[in-house]
Amino acid sequence: MKLKLSLSLLTLIAAISAHANEYAPPATSVPDNSATTAPAASKPAAAQPAAMAPAASGKVARAQFTSAVQNREPVDKVSTLLSDKAQVYFFSEIKDAANQRITHRWEFQNKTVHELGFDVGADRWRVFSSVNVQPEQTGDWKVTVLNQNGDTLDSQILKVEAPAPAAIPAAPATTPAR
Repeated sequence: MKLKLSLSLLTLIAAISAHANEYAPPATSVPDNSATTAPAASKPAAAQPAAMAPAASGKVARAQFTSAVQNREPVDKVSTLLSDKAQVYFFSEIKDAANQRITHRWEFQNKTVHELGFDVGADRWRVFSSVNVQPEQTGDWKVTVLNQNGDTLDSQILKVEAPAPAAIPAAPATTPAR
């Protein structure tokens, strides 16, 4: 009797664990390993329902480049920057994205140079990130604001220019000797 009950329990546990991935919420930081743990008699992968990503919402209410952030607000709006300035910030105000992850992706010459993710804690959330611009990094910098599904919510472009060459002082005018 105990053996029959034990076998019934083991069968029930195996059946539950075989279908657990269908009902469990998707994990964001753990890779899906259901293919390696599913029993040989499971349904083909195409017949199993696909796990749906959590619904992402949210929008960018404000976004801008700035030279500094004070009290969680940008101090100015920068659209062009001289490359002799060391640091530039990107500020964004996110709305309707509580309990989601928002990312600032910084790109220079179409290559990602920095990504910073933020966990949004309320329906209105202000965040900022920054990079140090090197003097030789002139051209377009782009920041893209992404939701947790990788969808673009907003993007902005900053033009970084080389400083104008220093003017060479003109030689003093001389008068011919008499």
